[in-house]
Amino acid sequence: MLSTNPIAALFGKSPFKPMQQHMRIVCECVAEMPGLFSAVIEQDAAKLEAHKDRVFVKEGEADALKNNLRDHLPKSMMLAVDRRDLLELLAMQDAIADTAQDIAGLLVERKMEVPEGMAEPLMRFVNRCVETCEQAHKVIEELDELLEMGFRGREVDQVNAMVLELGQMESDTDVMGMALISVLFAQEDSIKPVSVVFWYQLIQWVGNLADNAEKVGDRLRLLIAR
Repeated sequence: MLSTNPIAALFGKSPFKPMQQHMRIVCECVAEMPGLFSAVIEQDAAKLEAHKDRVFVKEGEADALKNNLRDHLPKSMMLAVDRRDLLELLAMQDAIADTAQDIAGLLVERKMEVPEGMAEPLMRFVNRCVETCEQAHKVIEELDELLEMGFRGREVDQVNAMVLELGQMESDTDVMGMALISVLFAQEDSIKPVSVVFWYQLIQWVGNLADNAEKVGDRLRLLIAR
């Protein structure tokens, strides 16, 4: 159906479509995280390598689309939103894929063994962080509807509610991450110090997936408010 919104008519080829496609690829990248950590728990090197390869492929696709969008985003044409806001939103989306790549790279480059008692809370933590990224994806999928409605009305209320839920999910991951670190530190006397450091880094990075997802939602809410 053709849009009746004059702002949308001025947009030409909306950059929102590639922004949404970029976020879809980012989420495909993040979707490999449970498989990655499951492979570590199972000590399945082949499975781990396969998930890592898919992460790297998807991160490369996200980078290519990011660069293409940056190169072709209109500079002078009147946009429904500020160009700088879109670029900042894009950078926050891309940070999620970059973090997923960092996690995958470390898990493959260094042979990691999951400390006793960490496997179950680790998988719950990873899955919740993935769910938080998926919530950010749902928010970004509302961009077209926001544009259609001129960034006003019930659609804005709906998106704000989704962003609020996103923040609550990220708070869950903060609590889960701290609990996981407590489990790790409770066993640090029986684990090699360097392994403690790497696991601490991994837990931080997994939490950063959710942190960056929340930033995506917050940036979109700020964009709407303007």
